[in-house]
Amino acid sequence: MDKLMELVAPTLLDLIETRKAIVGIIGLGYVGLPLAVACGWAAFPTIGFDIDEAKVAKLNSGQSYIDSVNRDDLRKLLAGEKFRASSKFEEIKKCDVVVICVPTPLSRHREPDLQFVVMTAETISKHLRRGQLVVLESTTYPGTTEEVIKPILQRGGFRSGREFFLGFSPEREDPGNKAFGTMTIPKVVAGDDRVSSTVIEAFYRCVVETVIVVSSPKVAEAVKITENVFRSVNIALVNELKVIYDAMGIDIWEVIDAAATKPFGYMPFYPGPGLGGHCIPIDPFYLTWKSREYGLTTRFIELAGEINVSMPRYVVGRLEAELDYTQKASLGSASVLILGLAYKRNVSDIRESPSFALMELLERRNASVDYYDPFVAMIPETREHAHFAGRVSIELTPEKCQSYNAIVVVTDHDNVDYQMIADNSRLVIDTRNVFSRKGIASSIIVKS
Repeated sequence: MDKLMELVAPTLLDLIETRKAIVGIIGLGYVGLPLAVACGWAAFPTIGFDIDEAKVAKLNSGQSYIDSVNRDDLRKLLAGEKFRASSKFEEIKKCDVVVICVPTPLSRHREPDLQFVVMTAETISKHLRRGQLVVLESTTYPGTTEEVIKPILQRGGFRSGREFFLGFSPEREDPGNKAFGTMTIPKVVAGDDRVSSTVIEAFYRCVVETVIVVSSPKVAEAVKITENVFRSVNIALVNELKVIYDAMGIDIWEVIDAAATKPFGYMPFYPGPGLGGHCIPIDPFYLTWKSREYGLTTRFIELAGEINVSMPRYVVGRLEAELDYTQKASLGSASVLILGLAYKRNVSDIRESPSFALMELLERRNASVDYYDPFVAMIPETREHAHFAGRVSIELTPEKCQSYNAIVVVTDHDNVDYQMIADNSRLVIDTRNVFSRKGIASSIIVKS
């Protein structure tokens, strides 16, 4: 340990190792709240910060709004004084470790929107004190920690690596994944300097099972982008193959399942009605934007984005053709049920769900549209689809199924009676191959 480490880091390292460090998590959404709970279970006194007073009140009363956070666990942490929520950001000064978990959406022009990250960094800078560790977890382009966060935090005269410590650790949350959670997913970390790297590694080793240290925040930021570009490109590939094979009368799902029997050189990805969730539809475009600074184009990534964004239109086209062929009905006079609003099965997470794009496309064509989702009773307020707020999920009954010209399966939740749907519907557009997987065959089911 060099002289700087001896002078600056021991106090914080001691607080971390003895679990006396107070942890502050800013942003209590799908990333921040599970992380706050994980820190609480690691015996750190944890404060969760959010500007939403309703969220703060709900959490402090022991109620969770995130599927992966158990209400009983939350109440145990509250009772043990290992977690509490707050909207008073001046309490950041009390925290020894501050983790930023705020949204990083895209603008309407598909450019990075870092307003929440910048605002959070500015808030932290007002309360920054000597000896704190600040970590960015929000997904962003390589260079954000050093080029955006660091200058803001250093405005008051404190220097990263000396008076405070700075690092990046990409979130890897996967809502609904029963095999891996916050504490069991390997954690990539990087400090802005050698001292910061030592401190950030020490903190996360107390919270998660496996920590992977990389050489710089830029590398860690690139890790997250690479993971999501990989998925986006491969999903785009199978989406394109689906369109081609549909035209040839070939079942893409049968092809993928057979190809997946090869024990090497192949990894199965599955097509769908479009991408959802915060990561895959958004993160690759952060790299696309940043690459322009270097005079480079990201043709592969942009092409994948174009293909994935086009899938809702493809589904609507198939629906229109099938309505005309089977019912001699036009899309403009049809009643359509969207089955599944969440972006993936068995969760309530609706971020960037392709269901919204489908609903908008159908309503522009004057179709009458309802939705059913056992996990989403009512559509909440969202930034991009505020006009849908307040719509309520229908009750799924045989009579209701019979009343629609078509049902479009967008999300294949497990707790849905698919046999009842097959027995009582006039037309089903299955974008997830759920009926075939469940062994349900019917002439009214069309894969798309």
